[in-house]
Amino acid sequence: MESILGLLFHSIGGFSSGSFYMPFKKVKGWAWESYWIIGGFFSWLIVPPLAAYLTIPGFVDIIGSAAPTIKTVTYSMGLIWGIGGLTYGLGVRYLGMSLGNSIVLGFCSAFGALVPPIYYNFNHVEGKVSFTDMLANPGGQLVLLGVLVCLLGIAFSGRAGMLKELDFEGADKTHIKKDEFSLIKGLIIAVISGILSSFFNFGIEAGKPMADVANEAWKVLNPGQGEFLYQNNVTYVVLLWGGLTTNFIWCMYLNYKNKTFKDYTNTETPIAKNTMFTALAGTMWFLQFFFYGMGESKLGNGASSWILHMATIILTANFWGFYLKEWKGVSKKTFRTFLLGIGLILLSIVLVGIGNSL
Repeated sequence: MESILGLLFHSIGGFSSGSFYMPFKKVKGWAWESYWIIGGFFSWLIVPPLAAYLTIPGFVDIIGSAAPTIKTVTYSMGLIWGIGGLTYGLGVRYLGMSLGNSIVLGFCSAFGALVPPIYYNFNHVEGKVSFTDMLANPGGQLVLLGVLVCLLGIAFSGRAGMLKELDFEGADKTHIKKDEFSLIKGLIIAVISGILSSFFNFGIEAGKPMADVANEAWKVLNPGQGEFLYQNNVTYVVLLWGGLTTNFIWCMYLNYKNKTFKDYTNTETPIAKNTMFTALAGTMWFLQFFFYGMGESKLGNGASSWILHMATIILTANFWGFYLKEWKGVSKKTFRTFLLGIGLILLSIVLVGIGNSL
C-alpha cells in the first residue's frame, strides 16, 4: 500500500511539473526573463515557506537550529541545480528540442537516481540505501533495471522527436537555424546541464537532517502513524533559495541586456492577468516537489523516487504534446517509435515500484 501511495503522489507531482509551462502561454507582451522570474518568485520564495508554514509547526526554528554546514550544503546544491536549469536552454538551442531534451533528462534521471546510493557507499548513513545494498538485494536490482529501462525509453522518445522533425521539415532540415546547430558544443552543454540539474536530488539528501527533525516531532504527536508526509517541505525552503539566487541573477542580467525592465510596469500589457498566470505556473512548478516529498516519504528510496519523478514528468509532457496534436501528420514509423518510448517509460515505473516494494 505504501508503494502504491508513493506511485500516486509521484504521478501527481510529475503531472504538475509536466503541465506548469501551460499558463506561461497565456502571458502577453512580456519577455521570457520577465515572466520567468515572476513565476520563480512564487516557485522558490513565496509558496515554499507558505507550504512549510501550513504543514510543519515551527519550521523556522528547525531551519534556524540546523547546523550551518547542513544549510550551506543544501543551499549550494540549489545554486548548482539552478545553473543546470539555465544551461538546459543552451543545450536545446544547439541540439534542437528532441535531442537536447533526451540527453538532459537522461543524464538528470541517471545521476539523480544513482549518485546518492553511490555516495552512501563511501559515507554510510543509518537508514540510507547504498549502491552495494541495491546490487545485493533483488528489489534494488529491479530498481536499477527500471532506471536502465527508463533511459532506454527516453532514448526512443528522443529518436521519435528527431524522426518527427524529418517528417515535417525534410531530411536536410531541422527546427533550429543551421548556423546555431553545433553537435559537439550542444552535447557538452547538455551533458553538463543534465548532471547539474540532478543536484536537486542531492540537495534533498543534504537537507535530510532538517526533514528528520520535522519527522520525529510529528511522530511524537502522532505515534504509530508512520512517516510524516510533509517532512521535506522544510528542506525545500533552503534548497530553493539557491535556485532563486541563480535564476534571479541571470534574469536581471537579461532584463538589463534586453532592456525589458519596463515589462513589470508596462500598462499596455495585461499586468494583472500576466501576474496571475505566472503565479499559477510558479505554484504548479512547486507542487511537483510538494508531492515528490510525499512520495519519497512513502517509498523511502532516493533512486526510486527520483526516477519515478522524472518518468512521470516525461510522460506528462509527451501526452500534452499528443493532446495538442504535435504528432499529427507524422509517419507510422515515427508514431510507433513514440509509442515504444512511452511504453518503456511506463514499464520503468512499474519495475521501480515493484522493486521498491521488495
